[in-house]
Amino acid sequence: MSVWVTGVGTSHFGKQPSVSPTQLAWQAIGEALEDALIDLGRQQQFDAVYVGSVFGEPGVAMRALQGYAITGVPIVTVENACASGTSALHEAAAAVNAGRYRRVLVLGIEHMSTLFTGPIVPQQTDTEGRTGLAMPSMYAMEASRWLHEGRVTTEQLAAVSVKNHRHALHNPRAQYRGDYTVSDVLDSPMISDPLTLLQCSPISDGAAAVVLVSEKCHTRDVELVSSAQLAGGPWDHRSDDVWGYRLIHDTARATYEAAGIDPGDVDVAEVHDAFTIGELTTTEALGLVAEGQAGRMAADGGTAIGGSLPINPSGGLLSRGHPLGATGVAQVAEIVRQLRGEAEGRQVKDARVGLVETMGGGVSGVDGNACVVAIFRAATS
Repeated sequence: MSVWVTGVGTSHFGKQPSVSPTQLAWQAIGEALEDALIDLGRQQQFDAVYVGSVFGEPGVAMRALQGYAITGVPIVTVENACASGTSALHEAAAAVNAGRYRRVLVLGIEHMSTLFTGPIVPQQTDTEGRTGLAMPSMYAMEASRWLHEGRVTTEQLAAVSVKNHRHALHNPRAQYRGDYTVSDVLDSPMISDPLTLLQCSPISDGAAAVVLVSEKCHTRDVELVSSAQLAGGPWDHRSDDVWGYRLIHDTARATYEAAGIDPGDVDVAEVHDAFTIGELTTTEALGLVAEGQAGRMAADGGTAIGGSLPINPSGGLLSRGHPLGATGVAQVAEIVRQLRGEAEGRQVKDARVGLVETMGGGVSGVDGNACVVAIFRAATS
């Protein structure tokens, strides 16, 4: 069996307290259905629905689906922290690949502005929660370590933010669309030293949807070649891997092997840049950038559109926004548009193979708990 993406859709990302989660879902689902050329008024078009959400309202998926008369089918809701959306995609793809379903809708949704006014802090039962660590402080420790080891400079960290915000200038659905300089980034308010405001992803509301099918329907369909999902925990972190890079590396290796490709075959990637340091550590752990070179490559333009390996052409979590459960599905939507040649203004030239990576959770190290990596390939005809 094979798995194809035949339709994608996203809502606008940003703080939208006056827009309900159901309305956000309707925007994404409606666009995905239109993109897939599906007319639900003619016949039941889905065999199942998979939903990724972290703090979603009870029943939000059911209400959203009723708006499109998608009823009488199984609904599976997946919670895997920030990796919820791609975890839902992974499970949906596995079901399609096994022959269980022919056509599946995957929805990612989160409405954070009514729940949070500041950083998300782990529960008091977690190690991080008991010590008062929020995500910015955990990533800041990682950045501080890299600075101490000489693996990155503060200017290179800021360059990631500059790049991703400039990419978002061409993404009409992005939360922030600003043209900043390295000085602007470094001079923005300090959140957790050395990470400033413009190096941290924002609180966001949004939804994204994709339609998966077992057989190619249109010439523009994109193949989901492989995906892998692995979990890690505090016991995975050793003195030589305190931040958990091995989890990302192992998930990526499983995905590459299943797809029959090497990291060098990837033309464009959307990765989990919740903070600037996250993009750098992740691209190295994925094998997309040589060890110790991620900061330099970002500063030199190598990961910008037009560079040797564009990373986060959508603007990434930093600028497109990070509505937890919707994030991974939105990453998939961006890669699909890139491989179709439909990314307008931010198109990566001759992109044929794309990668999505999402992290979820927080353990004793910064990167941990859940990792999903997926490989996509443009149709040959």
